[in-house]
Amino acid sequence: MDRTERFYKIDQLLSERRVVPFSLLAEKLGVSRATIKRDLEYMRNRLNAPILWDREAGGYRFSQPEQGVGRYELPGLWFSPAEIHALMTMQQLLTNLDAGGLLGPHIQPLLARLAGLMGTECGSAEEVRKRIRIIGVGARTMLLDHFAVVANALLRRKQLQLTYYVRSRDEITTRTVSPQRLIHYRENWYLDAWCHVRDELRSFSIDAVRTAEVQETVARDVPESTLDAVLGSGYGIFSGRKIQWARLRFSVGRAPWVSRENWHPKQKGSFDAEGRYILEVPYSDHRELLMDILKFGRDVEVLAPPALREQTIQSLAAALDAYGRDDRSPRKK
Repeated sequence: MDRTERFYKIDQLLSERRVVPFSLLAEKLGVSRATIKRDLEYMRNRLNAPILWDREAGGYRFSQPEQGVGRYELPGLWFSPAEIHALMTMQQLLTNLDAGGLLGPHIQPLLARLAGLMGTECGSAEEVRKRIRIIGVGARTMLLDHFAVVANALLRRKQLQLTYYVRSRDEITTRTVSPQRLIHYRENWYLDAWCHVRDELRSFSIDAVRTAEVQETVARDVPESTLDAVLGSGYGIFSGRKIQWARLRFSVGRAPWVSRENWHPKQKGSFDAEGRYILEVPYSDHRELLMDILKFGRDVEVLAPPALREQTIQSLAAALDAYGRDDRSPRKK
């Protein structure tokens, strides 16, 4: 009989009998005295079971619930210590994903229950939180109200009217869109939507939304296969049907790391004779891919296509110009 079964057996015995002597618990559970003590302690402290020792009756019983307080219940779903630790790790993710506090009030009861289920032999929930950290970088600030309105329209299948800041042109535009799905990507939230102004699928950054208003018009539904084909076929968050393949060669020093990274579900990779890693990824818009290429500096070379190679060269030259061409040589002491 495992621990979960023992909890249910203890609950059954205490519910069916007015008083349960320790000898009966030992007989029915088939475990040591110390184990029974630990089980009872866990049920009291972690599951809020109102178990007390009745000295006069010579056994354990449930105390009478206070007025207005319902009887405790054993949870219907149980987790092993390893599973609970995994869930506590998820708690860290949930906290980071929380859009300005939107999820907080809803997940707090769940987190409290998880904390109660943590086994004493595995450390407290606070200990898990202290030992496991998930750090996000690059999250942009957005207004909770805008996220809530967008989510509301998405789930109600209503159109949205947005005023939207286009960073590349430094201008505000007005769009009517049919929301399709919310995407959390690289620490930021995006809305995949059918844009009725451009008459095509677009991805909108929630932090760039200036105003959002739900319309009574029913949203246009786009098949998920179409969403994936247009918005998920290429590298990054930018959309487009015209797909090209980037061919990148990483140095021997970076190859062990990059070879284990997932850049795109359809990527291809192989090592050359010198131990360098050749990565091929599909893309429709070079902007995000170019940023990721540049962060590797001299450890990556764009082999194809020629347009992407030229864009990389121009970006590197512009970066060098920003520091001044005369700064290329080592400084003299």
